[in-house]
Amino acid sequence: MPRGSSPKRERQYEHIKESAEQRGVPEKRAEEIAARTVNKERARAGESRTASKESLEDMSSSRRGGLHSHSGAQGPTYNQLYAEARRRNVPGRSDMNKAQLKKALGD
Repeated sequence: MPRGSSPKRERQYEHIKESAEQRGVPEKRAEEIAARTVNKERARAGESRTASKESLEDMSSSRRGGLHSHSGAQGPTYNQLYAEARRRNVPGRSDMNKAQLKKALGD
């Protein structure tokens, strides 16, 4: 967790991490999921100095979790996959569909 984060965010991080581990996610990946989720919530609440456009405009992580709990986990959205592909500099990403992006990213 970032220095100076609130006790609420610390609890949120631990809860998300433990929940992911209970679902069988490896510890390192669970830590990453928890950190990204908490950082996104901090950005949306104005608690961080910088925030990506995607963090602010995308639906909240609690809303996304609620949708997944009813329809089954379908993984990241196309926009999230595309953003990750852009970050990793995946060639040909603009011509890929969601399944192709998932495969190219190894998800």
